[in-house]
Amino acid sequence: MPKPSEFARFLLALLILAAIGGLLLLRLGAHRGGSRAPPAAPGAVACDPPAWRPAAAANRRSLTELAWAPFGQAETGWATYAPLVAQEIGTPCPPESAGFAERYARWQTRQNRAADGIFKPEEFDPLRDALALRRPFVQLTARGRCPAAPDEASLAAARPDEGYRGKVVRLRPGTLAAYRRMVAAARRDGVALQPPALQLISGFRGPAEEAAGCADRACSGPGRARCSAHRTGLALDLYLEPAPGAEPTSSAEANRRRLSQTPEYRWLAAHARAFGFLPYAYEPWHWEWTGEPP
Repeated sequence: MPKPSEFARFLLALLILAAIGGLLLLRLGAHRGGSRAPPAAPGAVACDPPAWRPAAAANRRSLTELAWAPFGQAETGWATYAPLVAQEIGTPCPPESAGFAERYARWQTRQNRAADGIFKPEEFDPLRDALALRRPFVQLTARGRCPAAPDEASLAAARPDEGYRGKVVRLRPGTLAAYRRMVAAARRDGVALQPPALQLISGFRGPAEEAAGCADRACSGPGRARCSAHRTGLALDLYLEPAPGAEPTSSAEANRRRLSQTPEYRWLAAHARAFGFLPYAYEPWHWEWTGEPP
């Protein structure tokens, strides 16, 4: 007959073996798919806090119905700017959701505004201006200065497959390198897998070309031909799928709204800053590299 101490050791060994066997079964079940329900998707609950559903309902209506003029021209709805607003307030939740309303209320609190979670035109103005003034080019033009164009011999040419419809696009070497890193990252994330997504529509435009277009509010109207961010070699226009029948850089409201809803633009809104690129909110296709001064 075994001694009590030997019997205790025997029981302990059985318990250890049982525990190991249980772990192995759990791992086997996980590999085979098991019958257990998968865990809830991260943020699934956070995007629908019940207390913020009334605010979400108001945002859902204004998203497509709001009559306003954030850039001086009449527009309907704020869906075009929703991806950038979401980044500013720090939420992955869609703009019509209660989770978005909750995070928007937190942003309102930081702005010393009534924290009701409801998007309002007058609250977009400081957000729009903050986005613009992060761009070094705008900081210069706001002081009445227009940066000189770089020596064109110093510019680098993108490959034909990087230019929209094979266009030869020139940029500063640093801008082109950052663009390539960004596009590679987007493709790793499953975005822009098929051309012409994120191809270069435009890059450097010398002073002689600036009369053909300008990608900044500071250059609109009479000053259109005077100063454009494209003269710096730091600005680029990217292909996003346009509205049916529209050119990819058409400033028509329906086209800009369509561009802002593409997976590529949503990815850019969330990740472009990590590669040094900042947006121009009015033109979803326009981005400026901040790795060098204008």
